[in-house]
Amino acid sequence: MATIRVISEEEATGKVKRIFEEFKRIRNVERVPAVWRAMAANPEYLEATWNRYKAIMLKGKLDLLTKEIIALAVSATNGCEY
Repeated sequence: MATIRVISEEEATGKVKRIFEEFKRIRNVERVPAVWRAMAANPEYLEATWNRYKAIMLKGKLDLLTKEIIALAVSATNGCEY
């Protein structure tokens, strides 16, 4: 039994739905990953995290792919399992 409520894309409304749609458009994906759907149980937290993500990953001199490769390398170096 899950201990964290995960909001499905079908049940998303309002702010959550808007963020999910923007996420899919910006990331060019068909589905919102589970970690983002879990954050959606608290729409204010989801919004703050999404805004922080955009400020870090979408702005600056490095492109998104380069930043994601760096994040992956750091996670692997730190032994992150997720």
